[in-house]
Amino acid sequence: MTARPERDDSTARALAGTVRRLQDAAARLRAEARTRSVVDLATGILSERLGVLPAEAAAHLVRLARESGVTVAALAADLVGLPTAAAGTAGEPAAEGQPAAEGEDASAGETDGRQVSEAAEGPSGGAPGEPAVGPAARLATLAPPVVPALAAEPDLQRAAGAVLEQLATSLGARALAVWQRLPGGGLCLAAHSGLAEAEAEAWSRVPPGVATPAQQVVGGASEQWPGDPAAAGPSIGPGSVRAVLPLVEAGRRRGALEVLWPVPGPSLTPSQCRQLWALAELCTTLLGPVGQPPTPEDADVLLEGLLTPALLLEPQLRDDQLVDFAIRRVNARFRDPLGRPREALEGVSFLEAYPAAGASGLFERLLRVHRSGVPLTGELLQLVLRDGPSVPATVRIAVAPLGGRLLVGWEAANGPSGEDEQAALLSQAQRLVRVAGFEEDADHRRIRWSDGLRQLFGLPAGAPPVPLTDLARHVHPDDEAAVRRLVDTVRHRRRASSAVFRMARPGGGYHYTRVIAEPVLDAEGRLVAVRGAYHDVSAQHRTEVALGATRARLADSEQESAERAQLALRLQQAILPAEPPRDVTGLRAAVRYRPAAKRDRVGGDWYDVLPLPDKRVLLAVGDVAGHGVGAATGMVALRHALRGLAVTGAGPARLLEWANTVALREPGQVTATAVCVLLDPAGGELRWARAGHLPPIRLGSDGAHVLPLPHGVLLGALEEARYEEYRAQLSTGDVLLLYTDGLVERRDRPVEDSVDQLIRMAGAPGPDLEHYLDRLLDLSPADTEDDTCLIAVRVE
Repeated sequence: MTARPERDDSTARALAGTVRRLQDAAARLRAEARTRSVVDLATGILSERLGVLPAEAAAHLVRLARESGVTVAALAADLVGLPTAAAGTAGEPAAEGQPAAEGEDASAGETDGRQVSEAAEGPSGGAPGEPAVGPAARLATLAPPVVPALAAEPDLQRAAGAVLEQLATSLGARALAVWQRLPGGGLCLAAHSGLAEAEAEAWSRVPPGVATPAQQVVGGASEQWPGDPAAAGPSIGPGSVRAVLPLVEAGRRRGALEVLWPVPGPSLTPSQCRQLWALAELCTTLLGPVGQPPTPEDADVLLEGLLTPALLLEPQLRDDQLVDFAIRRVNARFRDPLGRPREALEGVSFLEAYPAAGASGLFERLLRVHRSGVPLTGELLQLVLRDGPSVPATVRIAVAPLGGRLLVGWEAANGPSGEDEQAALLSQAQRLVRVAGFEEDADHRRIRWSDGLRQLFGLPAGAPPVPLTDLARHVHPDDEAAVRRLVDTVRHRRRASSAVFRMARPGGGYHYTRVIAEPVLDAEGRLVAVRGAYHDVSAQHRTEVALGATRARLADSEQESAERAQLALRLQQAILPAEPPRDVTGLRAAVRYRPAAKRDRVGGDWYDVLPLPDKRVLLAVGDVAGHGVGAATGMVALRHALRGLAVTGAGPARLLEWANTVALREPGQVTATAVCVLLDPAGGELRWARAGHLPPIRLGSDGAHVLPLPHGVLLGALEEARYEEYRAQLSTGDVLLLYTDGLVERRDRPVEDSVDQLIRMAGAPGPDLEHYLDRLLDLSPADTEDDTCLIAVRVE
């Protein structure tokens, strides 16, 4: 009987422990929910105060917390104005039986609402600014619950699960992997979701030599999308369709985000691609450090311990983009090609110190190593580090990342035989471009000329060199003053100088030569020697003279062409009526004329709206072949012929027959397309004929209808051509549209398809015909830059 109470006590204790565990779990869940509400509120405040999108504000909150060394929840509570301990109570009333935090309103939701409202007004009470354009701006495509939740999640593995849950709902993704670059170029699987543990374990490390899609992207290749051939390489999740995006921080590719779908995979829209970029941006903020970077002291020791010339470069960023490197350290074995000491190089921009490094390909290699983290070892390069003519040296380059910096070293790759080869190449290059160098002591005791300089002077082999001070005796008399100024600047003012002059030929005549000279000074600033180069620029001078003459002729031709185009345009504008007649009973008309985009392509498009004595109205549009004044004058002839012949009362077919005769008799045999319409506004009767032109379009209550095509060839094509004539009836409110092919003509599709597309896009004409014609011109799919004429009439 005494054992039963003991069993009851143990059962009670077990039940009490279970209750406490459940209470602790519930408390943790409530705390997490309250923490997320504080993070959401802080995200909203940052979004309004900074004038950015909520997703970008969430990423910014994560960066601030990481830089400050505090948790995201603590920083969010500080931004909202709550104590850190009270962060779990924001947005939710205190638990029953517990008082609110001191100084805190019992209605936290109202306080939060006021804070958000005040933040939305900004510092000056105005509207928030536009969001910045950049990678973070793409975060706006995420669903609102995902971004704050991911921003508050310090664990990348748990964040990967939240990301996959969102992607599975919105894009149908089945798995994802977050890769992080390791020192040496390998990859590690930093986080994953939706993958079997055995598969994740097998792919936990990827050596540098395995060209997986993620390895390619981290190594510098562009992002990959479903359907890219490179995205089908060996990787985690075989048989899946994948997208791989780089994780970039401060210009360096720190890893990659790989999202997998079942075959055949999705067809991503631009907004869905932006959503994936946003997720990659957030995953970048959660990547932890791979290893402890070396201290500056360690880097200095390492640099001085190298046996080869080396530099330590630090990246320089502008708007998160790498633009240059700064030279932080130079070891004792480095010799500057321009003779500058170490103190003059350290702290200087690399491109400022060596502007020619870009042309040598060295700077491009530095960028590649910094972005990908893959060292460059033993690559041969023709290295040029100084401006101007110099011998490129073949060197073996080595570049390695070192704690966010770059360690650069090189060594000469060519021995004595290589130096002889370089000298031979230099001699050939000097001969081809007719350049020769010289160097002479200040007292002229020793003068050294390179091969070809005696030939440039016209001196025989073995003749003594000509000192720079005697150069004036070998040039044209008019150029002697320029040569003397050059010598005075170099020898007495101690400055480099250059001059172009006419050097005398031995057999008579002159050839243009450019000389560049610079002084060589000792440590005390005294002149020791003069060195420089001669360059035969006769061919360049002749080219410049010919180019100048060509430019003058071209300017005359351009002016003449512009005058002709202006004349044609003014003629066309003067002949075509500015607006249709307004006094026609029962008819409302609107016209438009849009000349070609290029001023020198004025065409022969024309239109006409003419009331006739018998109360009918002549409507016509046409297009004369060609451009310029000839086409404009042919247009004038045909238009006036139709106007004059229309008063006879003849039908449209007969009018086109007479216009064909006029076209055949015009100088130059004018050819043109045209459509001629006679409309009776009172009865709505419509008669029309065409000469190779697009048919009219009737726009009524039953939709748009292209009128039938009566037979008719181009005007000016055949003698005694005959034209068919069709009839139709327009109801009150119907609109008749006439146009030239400049409105719809495209090089890649039939005209009929362009007409159907334009009419569907434009919709019903509406009561304002002027606005309807403007809409047709705005929606025009044409790409031939041709003139366009439009006529729209409505029967009232």
